[in-house]
Amino acid sequence: MTQIVTIDSNHIVALFAPDEAALRQAASAGTRSVVNFRAADEAGGLSLPDERRVAERAGLNYLHHPVTAAELDDDNVDDFRRSLDDLPQPVFLHCASGKLAGAMALMAVAAENGWDGATALATGRDRGLDLSEDEIGTFVRAYADRKAGL
Repeated sequence: MTQIVTIDSNHIVALFAPDEAALRQAASAGTRSVVNFRAADEAGGLSLPDERRVAERAGLNYLHHPVTAAELDDDNVDDFRRSLDDLPQPVFLHCASGKLAGAMALMAVAAENGWDGATALATGRDRGLDLSEDEIGTFVRAYADRKAGL
């Protein structure tokens, strides 16, 4: 399995918590912003202040939007989508494992394109991020369906 999943040309998901080298590489590849979904107390990766410093030093805009699966609701996703609209794209998104970051990216892209939940999950699966068997995938499906008016 690849460690990077490209949902579309503007949403690139890391299936890991990036280190300094990964953030510099993302910037070198043309990414303009990074979104970190890790909670402040979540293990793995750089500390939040260090990640912001490294990202900004590499020329990336930085957004920390902490969310856990237990906190995931429509308001949290909608808030993220509003924040995403203000970030220069393409955006490099991550959490510790990539599942939550991938789910958030899929929901943003689905809402933007009017996709239903099945299309959102199929797109993720086709790109290397299969959430269909995860509880978070159930939320992705339901959220996209709601936004598509189903």
